[in-house]
Amino acid sequence: MNRKTRLFALAEALRARRTGVTAEALAERFGVTVRTIYRDLATLQDAGLPLRADRGRGGGYALDKSYQLPPINLTAREAALLVALGRMASQQRLLPFTDNLEAALDKVRGALSTSAQRELLGLLDKLQFVGVPALPVTPPVRRAVETAWFEDRALRIHYQKNAYTVAPRLVRIRNLVFDRELTLLNCVDLELGEDRQFRLDRISAATVIEPGELPSA
Repeated sequence: MNRKTRLFALAEALRARRTGVTAEALAERFGVTVRTIYRDLATLQDAGLPLRADRGRGGGYALDKSYQLPPINLTAREAALLVALGRMASQQRLLPFTDNLEAALDKVRGALSTSAQRELLGLLDKLQFVGVPALPVTPPVRRAVETAWFEDRALRIHYQKNAYTVAPRLVRIRNLVFDRELTLLNCVDLELGEDRQFRLDRISAATVIEPGELPSA
């Protein structure tokens, strides 16, 4: 990586986080000496990038908190990888966040120039990711899980315990686990007061609960 490319990449790395990062960590990331990173940081400061250096634990180099970031500038190659990986995740149904993912990918495409978009399409034709297809989930269930997880709201689900039994549950999602073809919801059962795990593909119906609709303890 030549110095001009490294300076651009260094500025993008600092843009990507607003907390401090040490010169040692940056040197390791870019495969150069700490002294070289110090020179690069000084060059960026001279060019007008508002860098600050915080001392102590959790400190390091960061952009000034008052600095307003300009729009993201992606190359066609960067965008192609993001779009291809996002498309794979959506097609393989590895996560229930399809709507937000599609919106994010649209913004990635929209950030490109016309020529870069044409290059993106050409690159996507040559990229193919093959994974383990997940078990299907209906869009209403997926959207309800997506909303409940992002907004930290309770969820009323109908869970297919076996071929003959569907059990209602009132849960709050703690975290999600993606295990090959399965998406697992680690939840707290609000009625039983215990932790439970549910397979997303076995949820036949789901409704997000408004805060005022939760039953009293």
